[in-house]
Amino acid sequence: MSSSQVAVLGAIAGFTIYLGLPIGRLRAPAPRLKAGLNALAIGILVFLFWDVLTHAWEPIDEALAGKHWGTSLGNGLVLAAGLAIGLLGLVYYDRWTARRRATASSIGPGAASTGDPALKPQAKSAAAGLALMIATGIGLHNFAEGLAIGNSAATGEVSLAVLLIIGFALHNATEGFGIVAPLAAAGERPSWTTLALLGLIGGGPTFVGTLVGQRFVNDSMSIAFLGLAAGSILYVVIELLSVARKAGLKELTTCCILLGLLAGFATDAIVTAAGA
Repeated sequence: MSSSQVAVLGAIAGFTIYLGLPIGRLRAPAPRLKAGLNALAIGILVFLFWDVLTHAWEPIDEALAGKHWGTSLGNGLVLAAGLAIGLLGLVYYDRWTARRRATASSIGPGAASTGDPALKPQAKSAAAGLALMIATGIGLHNFAEGLAIGNSAATGEVSLAVLLIIGFALHNATEGFGIVAPLAAAGERPSWTTLALLGLIGGGPTFVGTLVGQRFVNDSMSIAFLGLAAGSILYVVIELLSVARKAGLKELTTCCILLGLLAGFATDAIVTAAGA
């Protein structure tokens, strides 16, 4: 299989994320549907958090087993730094955007009614910001998946690369629901352009990672991206749980979180069977 064919398949694996995004265009979804989608996203993201940390820890665990203390310590610090930046970075980013919204609102409703372009950041809702954070976290995760695809192909393990592509394609198809869940829960209907951008942020890195992985791969780099992804995903899960509490539909939320977890494990089965 040529490098260009692997790259095309890597792109397909990433952009199946678009299959779940159109659900964000539903008009005025019912409260139970909004709560269910939010909880489904939590389940999928909890699975992704576990999956990301598992892959990040593997090379560290192997280094520990081989008594390579320097390598294990170095990669452990890389993972810790990635987690901290991914989690705390979003905390401070959210605080910064909240201050900007507060500053913009202090200008007064009269200015807002004039359509002043300077107030456009204020129009960006919390739900849209959360959807963007989810897409970014998934994108970092998918970049690491692309590295695995490209590296497998580069080392001659074509069958493994193909199985990874199939597994990641199925997996990414469920991630689209997770991205648009905050928008659906808030009753916001994103434009097709917004959905296209969110899909590009979330799915595009799989293609980029495939290209990079065919030419260069390094455990520390992969661990760094996985750490960033895990930190950002954990932050988003915390935010979505807050939304779920406000909905007050405990039974429905619990069942849909379980469903999301099972969907994550089911779509990851092919990748697990490939030994990844």
